[in-house]
Amino acid sequence: MRFRFMRVIVFFDLPMLTKKDVRQYTYFRKYLISQGFVMIQKSVYSKIALNSTASNAVIDNLKKNLPETGLVQILVISENQYQSIEFLVGEGQKETIDTQQRLVIL
Repeated sequence: MRFRFMRVIVFFDLPMLTKKDVRQYTYFRKYLISQGFVMIQKSVYSKIALNSTASNAVIDNLKKNLPETGLVQILVISENQYQSIEFLVGEGQKETIDTQQRLVIL
């Protein structure tokens, strides 16, 4: 039996206007983590699945736990496609301000 590993990537943008929104955001984020998703970026999570059947099961479970409002998008790609992702990271701040002086602008 040959397995074709798949990646389920979840992108979400949820409102944070009311306490109820914050609770739903927190619940959804904790749900993703409890299901084995790993954070790639602030609102992007990824999980590896054994094959397309397993990825469909993951998607079905996600649909059952969607928040009431907001946008959730799911992308399924093969592990080979996922491995070809290039991570581009900008350089950090080079100039370090190291002084004991305090600046007060009135």
